[in-house]
Amino acid sequence: MAEIVLFHHAQGLTPGVVGFADELRAAGHTVHTPDLFNGQTFNSIEEGVDYARQVGFGETIERGVRAAENLPQGIVYGGFSLGVLPAQKLAQTRPGAQGALLFSACIPVSEFSTAWPDGVPVQVHAKEADPFFAEDLDAARALVSGSTDAKLFLYSGDQHLFADSSLPSHDPDASALLTQRVIQFLDAR
Repeated sequence: MAEIVLFHHAQGLTPGVVGFADELRAAGHTVHTPDLFNGQTFNSIEEGVDYARQVGFGETIERGVRAAENLPQGIVYGGFSLGVLPAQKLAQTRPGAQGALLFSACIPVSEFSTAWPDGVPVQVHAKEADPFFAEDLDAARALVSGSTDAKLFLYSGDQHLFADSSLPSHDPDASALLTQRVIQFLDAR
């Protein structure tokens, strides 16, 4: 079974993020859910992004890097939206990464290194009409182009945090399919 560190989105470590982690645990995987916001949660994406901006996006990323320091190197890195920042950085730069799961965001690979590391599989999951993901779609397509270890899954709809069961944007059907695909990904690690 796989070990994964899962970073929350801009609204914080919500019950929905914890619930998603619990689903992965129930499937037999070890899941770490560090809190990058020191216990704070926010009612909207905008409020959470404002908080991250005040803290500094670089500091938010480094909080994620520090949270992974004492974890084994051979793990999977996952993140929801804002949490993709530390997840993707670690997957690209920390030796031994076993994979990356990027939910509702994807950063250009050049942000953290010159190329995606060989042998590190990745899945990107997002809603096809998500206005927040629209600016990330080109980066996601570039990441998965020409690689059999990289997959982009686009779901119908426009909800951003559709896999968080504690938010109004939750889409149970798309979330169930995402969870199934993630568990299959982790089972293969």
